[in-house]
Amino acid sequence: MQETRQNRIARLLQKELSLIFQSQTRAMHGVMVSVTRCRISPDLSICTAYLSIFPSEKADELIQNITANEKTIRYELGTRVRNQLRIIPELRFFVDDSLDYIAHIDELLKK
Repeated sequence: MQETRQNRIARLLQKELSLIFQSQTRAMHGVMVSVTRCRISPDLSICTAYLSIFPSEKADELIQNITANEKTIRYELGTRVRNQLRIIPELRFFVDDSLDYIAHIDELLKK
């Protein structure tokens, strides 16, 4: 039962975070940030979000910028989901480099 609730809340947070990043990155031309996966702790206090950033050369710079603005992102998330959640979880962001890994493996297989 608890795991089902975690999955539902993680999907809700993933959807809302993706909408937040979509609205914020519209001003930055040539940069796309997508939330590939969200995981939430069993006590619903910590949300770990994995971000896929295109182009990948700007990934480190954008992750540093996102973690610096973590409180404003959490506030924006809180205004969006305040009717569904009692406590807004603490956010942690990581780069999801699985697409780069797949491209690298594909390149090696072509050789």
